[in-house]
Amino acid sequence: MTKTAFIAIVGCPNVGKSSILNRLLGEKIAIVSDKPQTTRTKITGILTEGETQLVFTDTPGIHRPRTKLGEKMVKAIDDSISGVDACLFVVEPAGEIREKEYELIKRFKEEKIPAVLAINKTDKIQNKENLILRIAEFSNLCDFEAVVPVSALKGDNLDALKDELMKLAAPSVHFFPDDTLTDQPERVLAAEIIREKMLRMLDKEVPHGIAVSIEKMHEREDSDITDIEAVIYCEKESHKGIIIGKGGETLKKISTRAREDMEKFFCCRINLKCWVKVKEGWRNREGLIHNFGLDE
Repeated sequence: MTKTAFIAIVGCPNVGKSSILNRLLGEKIAIVSDKPQTTRTKITGILTEGETQLVFTDTPGIHRPRTKLGEKMVKAIDDSISGVDACLFVVEPAGEIREKEYELIKRFKEEKIPAVLAINKTDKIQNKENLILRIAEFSNLCDFEAVVPVSALKGDNLDALKDELMKLAAPSVHFFPDDTLTDQPERVLAAEIIREKMLRMLDKEVPHGIAVSIEKMHEREDSDITDIEAVIYCEKESHKGIIIGKGGETLKKISTRAREDMEKFFCCRINLKCWVKVKEGWRNREGLIHNFGLDE
């Protein structure tokens, strides 16, 4: 008998939600960086093993929105939690429990949402007694289905986490073909790969004001080359100069690294061309947010 569970991955920014999703799937479908709010929209990842299918939704980190885009991101979290079978709640192994984490726990309890707690970044813990205290700290707040310490960076204990999540599946048809990895269109994946390289290479302020639009994605009939044309939108003329760099050097590095990742993911040669344009204040303009697909 086939089983399915829809699971939302939730938590504060930069706790490693996307890294855990990528590890569980064995493939990179969600971009990762050390900057908060890397994930902007709901990203679906599908893991099928035997008769069990887990449908994950990776959500943006919970934060206080300061722009219309931020409001859309928070709404994406709320929408993701509504109607799921369970939540995978990701936290860090140290520090004060944040207000938003208390709010999430309150929602689990009020709406009776089964939740598995993953304490990520355990590779950073020197004293394992501190991990025991952290487990007790969160366990006293909520009756979690399971508490699993993991390291997404090193892959530690991910199998144990997967086993606990598999237990949450209930008899059901599979909603996706068993070989499906994500429901994200190829254009969205290509745009996210470019944005990841920018998040990793640029100053902190610049990447959050960036959107990437894939204007063309065409596979040549006579070869295994796919032509991709992308427009990178930023909010300020000064940011445009930073993205392009002296003599176009920065944009060339971004494009090269993005092309290399695309070729690995799409299993073909990629001819990538990128342009940079300015759209002032786009994060507060509903029409542009919609055009960039960030309100989906």
